[in-house]
Amino acid sequence: MADTSAEGARRHGLSRDLRLLDVLALHEAEHGRGLGVVELAARSGREKSQVSRALKALAEEGVVERDADTLEYRLGWRLLSLVARTAENRLVRVASPVMRRLAAEIEETCHLCVLRDAEVLTLLSVSAHDFRAHGWEGKGVPAARTSAGRVLLLDATPDELYVRLGMDDLSDGFDGSLVHSVQELWQRIQEARQRGFAEVREEFESDLVGVSAPIRDFRGRVVAALNVGAPADRFADRLQRTGRITVGAADRVSAALGWERAR
Repeated sequence: MADTSAEGARRHGLSRDLRLLDVLALHEAEHGRGLGVVELAARSGREKSQVSRALKALAEEGVVERDADTLEYRLGWRLLSLVARTAENRLVRVASPVMRRLAAEIEETCHLCVLRDAEVLTLLSVSAHDFRAHGWEGKGVPAARTSAGRVLLLDATPDELYVRLGMDDLSDGFDGSLVHSVQELWQRIQEARQRGFAEVREEFESDLVGVSAPIRDFRGRVVAALNVGAPADRFADRLQRTGRITVGAADRVSAALGWERAR
């Protein structure tokens, strides 16, 4: 009987800790900041001392973290890392069949990309041919000079772009780049927003052109990009048509992630 009681107490304690995480996650999503112990106790219906002890234990494990200046708690690196890995695994599973159909339709290689700091990382490449396109998966490329990067930055404000990319020349010394500053990048991002997809003509590599469309989650936030790139001599005159087709494919992946296009 004592064992059963102890097990029940552990379950109850876990349930209360999960409730704290729910409150933190909801507040952070809505307001972009954390919560102090007093406010968190009020929102969770628990005593301040209980909440303080629980948060201290969670912080020691990296599940939450405390801002040294504001003393507010937010979701921690360990929890966010687990969520990110799980979300990316699901993203790849959902996107794979859509990418196979897209690659077959346009007879080119398509890529599933996510943002990593100032770079675009390819999670998956799918070729229209029997061979698999190697060399891109796991490779980071500059976000400012690629169509995928411009799509992945659709939700960013100019200030966020400055924080992420800095004040240096964004061309990386590449003569073909049309983007040298955050202001110029912001203009290209707005063009992509109006068009529904981004296109780049030999701004990343000579003779390489590409299009990318945004993949959104259930909140409507851009979480990935669906990219198609190929040599200019066989693909440049198909960019607009391929862009529209890629938008449709990206929308199907977004729908599977819970996103609904506003009517």
